[in-house]
Amino acid sequence: MTVPARTTVCDVTTPVARSLGRASLYEGFETRFGLPAERGEWVLCSELMGEPERFDAWRETLSRWLLEQHGEAPERTTAGYVMSWYLNVVGVLGGLLFHTARRVPSLRPADVAIKVAPAGRPHVVGVALLSDEFACLPDDPEGDHPAATVVADETALAALLRARFAAHSAQFVGAYGPTVRLGRRMLWAAATDALDSAAWTVGQLCGDETAGVMDSALLLPAKLDPFTSASTLKATDTGWTRRRESCCFHFVLPNAEACATCPRVR
Repeated sequence: MTVPARTTVCDVTTPVARSLGRASLYEGFETRFGLPAERGEWVLCSELMGEPERFDAWRETLSRWLLEQHGEAPERTTAGYVMSWYLNVVGVLGGLLFHTARRVPSLRPADVAIKVAPAGRPHVVGVALLSDEFACLPDDPEGDHPAATVVADETALAALLRARFAAHSAQFVGAYGPTVRLGRRMLWAAATDALDSAAWTVGQLCGDETAGVMDSALLLPAKLDPFTSASTLKATDTGWTRRRESCCFHFVLPNAEACATCPRVR
């Protein structure tokens, strides 16, 4: 199936565009509203869903990089890396606006684009939002904007982000799952990790980790289908941490160990 390239004219003066413009993530990671005139490495998430062989090409590029770096490129590792990279960036996009502006954007695959590094390690280095639709709280100063949908309170806003992320993840599971040897439970565990860590990560980057942890508790207050657990964030003597639900299979690489938060480490 071929998905036609979508041309989107984005008004960068809309409320959600301004919210995104005021926020930032990792150094060297591009967060933007709309796509550049020359798309380059940018790809719509809907294009990946419509042509799952693009995931195969992504994993092949990763395999070549892993062979150069480690001498081996296990299929489980390439599958786990791409799974985590993709879901994490969609989760962080939602978590970024939820945490910094109490706004929830559209997360439909046609409304999100990602950029994969063109050379070296082929990880995600950018995310773009293409829709000016957003949900917000009753006290949002731009709640009367035509693109806004007002919800009752923070609990309802968190539930909406959870539902929108779940809907996107369901399409990812349906498209990516048949291309890899990962079970459905593992794919939804990775989606759970992405949602649980999204607001926490943004809180860390914005200088208020505890607020990010509280947002994660709003997003996953309990084990809610299709997610595999409630938030697993917990305080330790050295700070906040969480137990992952999924595995990226990094430990399969030569001389590598399981990550400290891996479910394989108890």
